Amino acid sequence: TAALSPFAATRRIGHPYQNRTPPKRKKPRTSFSRVQICELEKRFHRQKYLASAERAALAKALKMTDAQVKTWFQNRRTKWRRQTAEEREAERQQANRLMLHLQQEAFQKSLAQPLPQDPLCMHNSSLYALQNLQPWAEDNKVTSVSGVASVV
Repeated sequence: TAALSPFAATRRIGHPYQNRTPPKRKKPRTSFSRVQICELEKRFHRQKYLASAERAALAKALKMTDAQVKTWFQNRRTKWRRQTAEEREAERQQANRLMLHLQQEAFQKSLAQPLPQDPLCMHNSSLYALQNLQPWAEDNKVTSVSGVASVV
């Protein structure tokens, strides 16, 4: 079977992860002081992105590395985007609830107000009866007798 498979010579014997290099140790999570976080937040509030010179100056002033400031700003922008997306979604849902409420109010008002009289309907008794028919009103119960609907 070795002659049939061109990859047979390069296959490793044993477990596939056995011959890997050992994993690199992760750096422990960096803890920033309250003063550092406060200064980073103030700067972020004014400016979402920093140029490399600005980042280096801020890192030096806060006794942090350039990479720490860069990573902090990247993470903070991600958090900011998520928060603003959540706020926009909450505002959209609130606007939808308000619109639905206003539509319901308008519909209730339309039910309470009498329909304007159409001049054409006033002179034709059949059209006049149809114009004043409100099948959605509670006091008009529609019943069907042998396929013909009538208002009771």
